[in-house]
Amino acid sequence: MKIKTSFLPAVFVPSIVFIVILVLLSIFLPEFTSSILNNIKTSVFTNFSWFFILSVSFFVGFMVLLALSKFGDIKLGKDDDEPSFSFFSWLSMLFATGMGVGLMYFGVAEPIIHKKSLNIDDKEALIHTLFHWGIHPWAIYGVCALAMAYFGFRYKMPLTLRSAFYPFLKDKIYGFWGNVIDILALIVTVFGISTTLGYSASSLNAGLVNIAWLSDISFSEQAIIILIVVSLSTISAISGVNKGLKILSEINLLLAFLLMIFVLVSGDLVELLSDFSSNLGLYFSNIVEFSFKTYTYNKDYISWFNSWTIFYWAWWLSWAPFVGFFIAKISRGRTIREFIFGVLIVPTSFNVLWFSVFGNSALKYNEILSNFSQSSEKLLFEFLNLLPFSQISTILALVVLVLFFITSADSGIFVLNSLASGGKEKPYKWQSILWGISLIAIAISLSYSGGLDTILSVTMIVALPFALMLVIMCASLLKGLIVDSRYFNTRVSKASVYWSGDFWEQRLDLILKQSQIKDMQEFLNELVKPAMQKICDKLSERGLKALIKEEKNKISLVIKKDLSKDFIYGVKIEKHEVNKTLLDDENLPNLSKEFEYRPITFFGDDRLGYDIKYLNEKEIIVDILKHYERYLNLLDDSSNEIFTMGYRK
Repeated sequence: MKIKTSFLPAVFVPSIVFIVILVLLSIFLPEFTSSILNNIKTSVFTNFSWFFILSVSFFVGFMVLLALSKFGDIKLGKDDDEPSFSFFSWLSMLFATGMGVGLMYFGVAEPIIHKKSLNIDDKEALIHTLFHWGIHPWAIYGVCALAMAYFGFRYKMPLTLRSAFYPFLKDKIYGFWGNVIDILALIVTVFGISTTLGYSASSLNAGLVNIAWLSDISFSEQAIIILIVVSLSTISAISGVNKGLKILSEINLLLAFLLMIFVLVSGDLVELLSDFSSNLGLYFSNIVEFSFKTYTYNKDYISWFNSWTIFYWAWWLSWAPFVGFFIAKISRGRTIREFIFGVLIVPTSFNVLWFSVFGNSALKYNEILSNFSQSSEKLLFEFLNLLPFSQISTILALVVLVLFFITSADSGIFVLNSLASGGKEKPYKWQSILWGISLIAIAISLSYSGGLDTILSVTMIVALPFALMLVIMCASLLKGLIVDSRYFNTRVSKASVYWSGDFWEQRLDLILKQSQIKDMQEFLNELVKPAMQKICDKLSERGLKALIKEEKNKISLVIKKDLSKDFIYGVKIEKHEVNKTLLDDENLPNLSKEFEYRPITFFGDDRLGYDIKYLNEKEIIVDILKHYERYLNLLDDSSNEIFTMGYRK
């Protein structure tokens, strides 16, 4: 019996083979595997920390300049596409998949650990923490997401990483190099998610011990937690992104916000809000220096720098294809400017608020909490124990952690399916189950071989080539945007006349008439179709291939091209609701029906169409010809090749 699958063998097989080999080595040769991985990680940190710093800072500058440029007005999709999700739902899913687990795990732990390990004051501890959780990680996510969303929705290409390299590779993205790109993205994603599963499991384990639901923090307990939660995530993934993940994300954001409010009001409210204001200023006043700082003049801090800043940059990079794909998936219809400021500014502001509330509050109990700095997974719960209603707040924190855990694994399974399937939308359910089992096996086996450090080592290693790939992706995206802007700003000839004044009386009758579906069907049959047929006949006489396609309430003229996109000029009947105020206007007796119908043009390159209700047959012919002339002029310019040549499906 043949198994139905959407997987691309050239992507799925090499990826799963690599993963299986590493899992088996971790199980049967744990010490050897851990030692080799740590040595490679150390070499990466020693020789390439400068590249991590420069590349991530470049992503920040690239995103900001892009948002401020003329390209910011370009939509991720057709010009008339509207966002698929509300702004609140969009942000909820960003947080749930972007760094929800990390905020819970490090919100208290990181400032406490920095203060103790570096022997610095509260302010410096917060500055370092905010830098790690500010604009930089979201710029990494944003670059990856923007490139996939742009080429996926604007160029109508598969929503996968290889599509972002189309301006450079052209049709080669469907061959060897495209497969290499998606294989690397898939492997990076698997181990990035596994890192998060490790943090989530250890934190949940500590929380359950804190409320005496478990007796010990150990590998076996964490393995059971991973098994249970990833199984729930798989069930959620099967339900679909618009159902399970959307609902869980919105609930989780509200619960996380409730927990933050509880901590805020449990402390000195005015002082914490003052801390938030000061932290914003400290963050933005130090961001340039920190963005390029490698501690080359202060060797004593290099070990800390590699263990924290470079670790974070590598972790965020390993999550980029995962979070980037997911952000792209939910961002159709937003302009590039809206997308960038939404992805950079809003989450960064929230993160500064989060660490101001949790971090500043925790630092007031530094003498107590620093005793647990070697067990960072315990710090959140030890901190909550110092506040009123600790049992309730701990349970709430555990619920938030579980939901963040589920949404991370849920969206991870969704993304892995798509990466392994070449961007196909609807994977088979058994594939989601397979990826759920794979994530469980990877997280548990790597934890067995050397704990969380082994998972981190793999993540750091695979993040390096992906960072280089993202830099190239930025250049590819910019090239696509330049062509896009020039293409869509190419105007029709000024000599074109939409309609003349020769038939003004007939047009006045049309203006005063509220057209219905029957009228528009007659318009298509009696004016549009004959006009297209005459052009079709003339082109056929010249040896050109042209045809008329008719669908329900839609007709189009297609002029075939062998080596480029076909020319398409179509007219469709659209239903428009009449303004109810106009229906009540006694001076407009002709407006009596709730809806009217209009003939709207559409084109093969998805430009916005317009109403041609007032054109006669000859004028429709002229309208078609002026667009055909524009089409030929664009084809004649070789710089438009990546937009006009199309792609092989």
